[in-house]
Amino acid sequence: MGWGICIALLLCLCGSALSRPLELQQFFDSPSGGETIERCSPEGLPGDDIIGSIMKMNKGRTRLLQHGDVANRMRRSAIRCAGQNCYWLKSADGLVNVPYTLPSEYTIQDRAALEAAMLEFSTLTCVRFVPHTHERDFLNIISDSGCWSFQGRRGGGGQDLSLQRDGCLSHGIIQHELNHALGFVHEHTRSDRDSYVKIFWNNIQPEYKDSFIKMDTDNQGLDYDYDSVMHYGRYSYSIDSQLPTIQPIPNGLIPIGQKNGLSSLDVAKINRLYNCSMCSSVLSGFSGTFSSASNPSYYPNHHNCSWLIRIPFNQVLLKFSAFAVQSTTGCTADYIRVYDGASRSSPLLLDRACGSKQLPSLVASSNVMLVEFVTDAAVSASGFKASYNTVTCGGTMTMRSGNFSSPGYTTHENYPPFSDCTWTMIAPVGFKVQLNVFNVVVEYSSPCQYDFIEIRDGMMPTSPLLETKCGTGDIPTVTSSQNALLLHFYSDSSNESTGFQAEYSFVPAF
Repeated sequence: MGWGICIALLLCLCGSALSRPLELQQFFDSPSGGETIERCSPEGLPGDDIIGSIMKMNKGRTRLLQHGDVANRMRRSAIRCAGQNCYWLKSADGLVNVPYTLPSEYTIQDRAALEAAMLEFSTLTCVRFVPHTHERDFLNIISDSGCWSFQGRRGGGGQDLSLQRDGCLSHGIIQHELNHALGFVHEHTRSDRDSYVKIFWNNIQPEYKDSFIKMDTDNQGLDYDYDSVMHYGRYSYSIDSQLPTIQPIPNGLIPIGQKNGLSSLDVAKINRLYNCSMCSSVLSGFSGTFSSASNPSYYPNHHNCSWLIRIPFNQVLLKFSAFAVQSTTGCTADYIRVYDGASRSSPLLLDRACGSKQLPSLVASSNVMLVEFVTDAAVSASGFKASYNTVTCGGTMTMRSGNFSSPGYTTHENYPPFSDCTWTMIAPVGFKVQLNVFNVVVEYSSPCQYDFIEIRDGMMPTSPLLETKCGTGDIPTVTSSQNALLLHFYSDSSNESTGFQAEYSFVPAF
């Protein structure tokens, strides 16, 4: 396959899919054969994957590890799990609390990274990582040499889990090691893997061939997950950076080894293994669509669901193409909430929306957004359908005051060509939005058709137009008639300039 064909295939490639818990414990295949295929890696450079990152940190380790990052229990064999003894216990309230301690050398930033990774488990599953108090069994998180964990709950007190400060505290690595502690193995070792991947035994470093041996696993009736945070990369433990050790089949170009975090099937796995009553999923592509259950038919009662949108980079843009939810005063029955972050403690972008009104486009401040849909016991409707995408600019502003600027302004650079940015300022009911736009330097044309700023009286692109600006100078203070304003900035293919600055505040309507 030539590079031209390879690149064309990569551009249209999309992959998805899980990893397995640990009711494993019997090896039943042996290495044989080997093959070289032409390198055409969707993941980028060899080693640029979850296991590649862990391998670098664990190189030269003194502790004996299995499968690259699983701590050995005195002997090189898989852990035996009789009954549920290797899983963390579920309490009467339906939650699985996993106590942990942290090392004193962790900085505030280190702790924030760890807590953010743990928070996704709380948002999407019934697992809660909680600070250790008096519990007998707990995770003793340390900054030892490398990234590794025991598999499942050991029992008998604290068990070490190493997340070295200078390389193991990325979001995906933290969740990978925590998933080991919950009882999950690497995805490529599950019992049915031969239907989904080919192992090139002759390409594997001899001392690491045990890491590719298939296990007798309980796959919980869930699909194989190429997108799992527990999946090895294409070149993991290869004797040569040009030779793959794992290839998806039948489509050899499916990406494997992502290090962004839990996949949707990782979440489903945890919820099934620990019998969590949760409706939740992860949306991790650059774009996609999702909807309420049964849409466009009526959604069921008592059906609360969450979608964590975590795109690879930039900001999340969310648009609703259909919306019909039971209408009540204050939206106290059925409603949608959208959060600017990964948890229900994140700032709200949209609070308790119901009825059949058109909803505004929402832009997160980062690559993560959480959508929550709650229903009660009576009266349903067709629900919603939404799409998400990635954008490099814009925002949904719900704080009482704030500021923003065109792309590049804060770094003293011109805005890029083909900028298409929308900032929506939404005040509480009973307030108006007051906006000042100043230091405007935008390509001039008459009328303003190439690069321009538009301000609209409302939260929709079709709301009444209040102001259009190009050229230079300030825009006089603009005040909304209701509780929202929208600023849209657009640039064409040429003649970029410095752009603009803006400040807004919410003021009483009367």
